[in-house]
Amino acid sequence: MKIPAFTLPGPFARVGARLPQLPPTLALVGGLNLALDRILPREPLEPLTGKRLLLKVTDAGLALRFTLTPRGFRPLFDSRQPDLTISATTRDYLALALREEDPDTLFFSRRLLMEGETDLGLLVKNTLDAVDWDALTTRLPGMLRHG
Repeated sequence: MKIPAFTLPGPFARVGARLPQLPPTLALVGGLNLALDRILPREPLEPLTGKRLLLKVTDAGLALRFTLTPRGFRPLFDSRQPDLTISATTRDYLALALREEDPDTLFFSRRLLMEGETDLGLLVKNTLDAVDWDALTTRLPGMLRHG
């Protein structure tokens, strides 16, 4: 089933921007750490180590700040300038995660925006393209049981 086109109503972004960003950031870094070294290879991500990343969910008002450390992804607690900002709507992130649309399509249609260090943006896009998403569906139950 294809995700229908939608954008969250404006009040969601206004309310979301006023809420604490730590809980959704913790969920994001938890998911990334669960995937790291399992379906998300660490080696190609090494250039991200110590870089300040900002993931914006534009229609939800979310601004999730995090970094990659030698021990995995960690939330950031300040609002210093990020090295890379990735912005999209809820629907477009879902389409990307479910492989309904690839990063190139979203990027060239200007629905996935990357600002900052362009080499980092290219690295993230290429890593997303290289992930074996089919392996996730077969390995996810075991990953969740064993953390």
